[in-house]
Amino acid sequence: MTYMKAWWHKNWVGYLFLTPWLLGILAFTAIPMGASLYLSFTKYDMFTAPEWIGLKNYLSMFNDPKWQSSVLVTLKYVFLGVPLQLTFALSVALLLKRGIRGVGIYRAMYYVPSLFGGSVAVAILWRQIFGGDGLVNNLLGSIGIKGMNWISNPDSALYTLIILMIWQFGSSMVIFLAGLKQVPIELYESSTIDGAGPVKQFFAITLPLITPVVFFNLVMGIIGAFQAFTSAYIVSGGSGGPLDSTLFYTLYLYQKGFTHFQMGFASAMAWFLLVVIAFVTALVFVSSKRWVYYQE
Repeated sequence: MTYMKAWWHKNWVGYLFLTPWLLGILAFTAIPMGASLYLSFTKYDMFTAPEWIGLKNYLSMFNDPKWQSSVLVTLKYVFLGVPLQLTFALSVALLLKRGIRGVGIYRAMYYVPSLFGGSVAVAILWRQIFGGDGLVNNLLGSIGIKGMNWISNPDSALYTLIILMIWQFGSSMVIFLAGLKQVPIELYESSTIDGAGPVKQFFAITLPLITPVVFFNLVMGIIGAFQAFTSAYIVSGGSGGPLDSTLFYTLYLYQKGFTHFQMGFASAMAWFLLVVIAFVTALVFVSSKRWVYYQE
């Protein structure tokens, strides 16, 4: 008891300053999450009292063909878009690391798209660029190639969103640049004396030493991609079309909760998404023991 009093006397000021944050976490995160978990086991339309139905929402979710389509679309978006974005970001970071003239301007230019990531304005712009009379088709027409409405074609609609994701590579690029600057230049000098070329230096020195940065960007990219919503909502007009080709998981969750007022079903979808993100992230963490290297 005396130990607890001494501990409280020593730390009460810190907890006093933490109180607003703790209250915010409780009111805006912990309680809503608890309510969402409860609602996932109920039939709830936001107008009448929740009705307990047990696991029916989860069973209905797994048997819903539209839900299955949203899962496949999201997985394709994540596992194609994230590696491509990281590869592009690392490539640009390697170019900017060379110290070309005006490198600060280039860094700022490449980073700007990330500042508008997930914004409605960018999604609208993207819809115009890849529309039937958009910039892409105008450029193709100038060289005699007839384009198409890329967004209205189910074979290409998702890829336009993946390109948008890749275009917003600035945040990853800046982190890669920071990691590249931490690689000791002496290693490059020694390898050059031993006859190693740029390609061998990259795979033998650069890539292994920046794997912690790759790991961080990969985890953040996966989490962000699973939660992508705005681009698909704006580009498809909220429908997830054409033919559900852009029906992201979060977009279908939104439709169920706020269009069809099946909030219990939507809550079940949200918790399933949480479990999937946690599982995939855990797999990345476990696998990191095999491919992430630290200098010590």
